[in-house]
Amino acid sequence: MMSPNDHPTSPENNASADDTHRLAEVQDSLREVQVLLAQQKRVENLVHRQDMPRQELIETMVHKQHLSALRDKLTQMPPADVARILEALPQDESLLVWDLVASDRGAEILDELSDAVRETLAATVAMQISRRKPIMLNAFELHNGRLRQIPVESRAELAATQPIWVDLIAPSTEERTWIKEIFGLKLPETDDISDLEESARFYIEESGETHLHSDFLLDKADESRNVAVAFVLHQNILFSVRDEELPVFRLQRLRARIQPGYVSEGKDVLLDLYAADVEYSADALEDVYAALEAVGRKVLSTNVTDTEAASILADIAKEEDLNGRIRRNVLDTRRALSFLIRGRLLAPNQHEDARQILRDIESLDGHTAFIFNKINFLMDAVVGFININQNKIIKIFSVASVALLPPTLIASIYGMNFKFMPELDWTYGYVYSIALMVISVAVPFAVFRKKGWLR
Repeated sequence: MMSPNDHPTSPENNASADDTHRLAEVQDSLREVQVLLAQQKRVENLVHRQDMPRQELIETMVHKQHLSALRDKLTQMPPADVARILEALPQDESLLVWDLVASDRGAEILDELSDAVRETLAATVAMQISRRKPIMLNAFELHNGRLRQIPVESRAELAATQPIWVDLIAPSTEERTWIKEIFGLKLPETDDISDLEESARFYIEESGETHLHSDFLLDKADESRNVAVAFVLHQNILFSVRDEELPVFRLQRLRARIQPGYVSEGKDVLLDLYAADVEYSADALEDVYAALEAVGRKVLSTNVTDTEAASILADIAKEEDLNGRIRRNVLDTRRALSFLIRGRLLAPNQHEDARQILRDIESLDGHTAFIFNKINFLMDAVVGFININQNKIIKIFSVASVALLPPTLIASIYGMNFKFMPELDWTYGYVYSIALMVISVAVPFAVFRKKGWLR
């Protein structure tokens, strides 16, 4: 039986207590997240004000460290609590937190958000994406003998075109669907573009589509790399698929828009893209040669220190890497053109254009071999300077060791414990032994100096 002082707990009281407890937990989590965000800003501002070596690397490491701690905290929280925190934080901090959780639990958290916050978050993220990614699908029509570029943002716009070239940069699933529905073509996947087997890179489908997967050079100031591009010839239309913009494609679009009669069909566009790629590779090869000429003057005109040698070796390695990429690029273009010629896929005038491109590649091939030889010569010269510097150090140690042998011998003699040694009882015996050791050091150094062994 219950005593008069006992009061039964109602379900409403239990629910109220649970809500209060959950609210307290959310508020505690919010405070912890705010503390982590404040610490991140404070430490990053402090690091940013410091002047230290590798400033940018240290700032990046500090930023990643704080983001990792914040991500770990958010991972432990249920989606509803993360949603409440997103609603409570300022917009810039809310976006930072959202970036950390969007990939793993974005859908669950969006369901818990209020409509106002959800719309604000979606609008901001959409604006960021629109700024980051321009229009990535362009159709090109022939108009008065020139290419006319048509940016495509919808299926209807693509269906209204009569292109000879459709260019796609990192196409989305929706854009791939448009191509399949309108042109009856399934575009190759990104993973299939970089296959090394020739049978997987150049082939003709049973339906008549011609597939070519080629590498195009991208040479920037800070990096150089080969970018894979997939070409498909289908119903006299050229489709090109790649992950990023390339200078060669910009050059081709400019030429075809300016010069009438420059292209007349998709195969002309394809051949001109390969020709422009060879020209771009030739320009990059000239830059490699100019850079190696500057390195050569530095190597052959001065005495190179170890620090300078390390810097020169890094420059040579960079140019060697670019030269190798150029060689790979033009050889890949040669394989593609040979496939088109062997397959009798080109008209007579296009066949001659392809032959001319192959002749240009032959000349570039010889030039890349010459540059490889020049790189090897400069590498050997720099390594030779390093060996000379090391030999100088070893020579100094050797000279010092030989010069110090006589005084060591004298000291050893007078350090012997014989009873009868005349100099032991001599008043000037100590001074005499010191003077003798100094003379025994000075005489070898004078001889070495005269012979030039100390230089």
